[in-house]
Amino acid sequence: PSHTAPGPTFTHVRPAKRGGAEQSWVHPSLLPAAAPGSPAARGPGSYTVGTMSERFDCHYCRDPLQGKKYVQKEGRHCCVKCFEKFCANTCTECKKPIGADSKELHFKNRYWHDNCFRCFKCYTSLVNEPFMLRENNKVWCSTCTATADAPRCKGCFKPIIAGDQNVEYKKMVWHKDCFTCSQCKQVIGSGSFFPKGDDFFCVSCHEHKFAKTCTKCKNPITSGGLTYQEKPWHSECFICSNCKKPLGGKRFTAVEDDFYCVECYKECVAKKCAGCKNPITGFGRGTSVVNYEDESWHDYCFKCTKCARGLANKRFVCHNGKIYCADCPQRL
Repeated sequence: PSHTAPGPTFTHVRPAKRGGAEQSWVHPSLLPAAAPGSPAARGPGSYTVGTMSERFDCHYCRDPLQGKKYVQKEGRHCCVKCFEKFCANTCTECKKPIGADSKELHFKNRYWHDNCFRCFKCYTSLVNEPFMLRENNKVWCSTCTATADAPRCKGCFKPIIAGDQNVEYKKMVWHKDCFTCSQCKQVIGSGSFFPKGDDFFCVSCHEHKFAKTCTKCKNPITSGGLTYQEKPWHSECFICSNCKKPLGGKRFTAVEDDFYCVECYKECVAKKCAGCKNPITGFGRGTSVVNYEDESWHDYCFKCTKCARGLANKRFVCHNGKIYCADCPQRL
């Protein structure tokens, strides 16, 4: 609350948009009086109550007032009964007149008996308490107003009030303990999660339910990974069978169920060319291979021993373990 001095008013204002109208918190005990003489005006100093000692008649019913209780308002003297009938303000809550002997609270040309000035929701007395005037002229306490205006939890549908820990996702909100995994029902809270339609899964459940399984280790692939021949692999599982280096993004050779980097394939697996004695890798120059009996050649190494003519995809003669073109054996 903020005090304004000097002056008789004490007002706590917290603007809030609701239904297109601005509302404010107001403390009722020090509200300014309605202007005397205004329609249905009633406030401190707008009338006087006392016992008549002189000879006066009621302005309305003409009954004598001497020795009786009377009310003077706007220069007119009347009995208590006529005051309630013709002059008294009507309580906004109970719709009954507020008599001369009753305590009255007023705000913006609305009036209440002090015992009628209660929270519409919880019925707590709001005399000397902050309140908000809401739709249909109903007064609400600060607690009930905060609860009514609070967002609703997507999980339990109860209000999320100030101070509650909560989780927000795509304009939806949950109490922190209500944000749970759709599979295991454990609280996700502020931890990592995966949305699937209207469901939410913790990391562990998402891995077992949706993640691809590595071809080698059979465990879920939660991030990264690669595909070879339409099969998924962890990057750390797709490695050279010899040196164990990762093969992702590199050239490699597959031999049955094993994979080899270029260097290891040359060293450990590739056949040696019978001509140049270097490994036949299938990479670079001379990707074609010539096989004859138990030996292999690069296509560019398979040539006549005498005239060096290339013999790949041509007729040749093998004589004493050497390769010749069809013409050269006749010249030997």
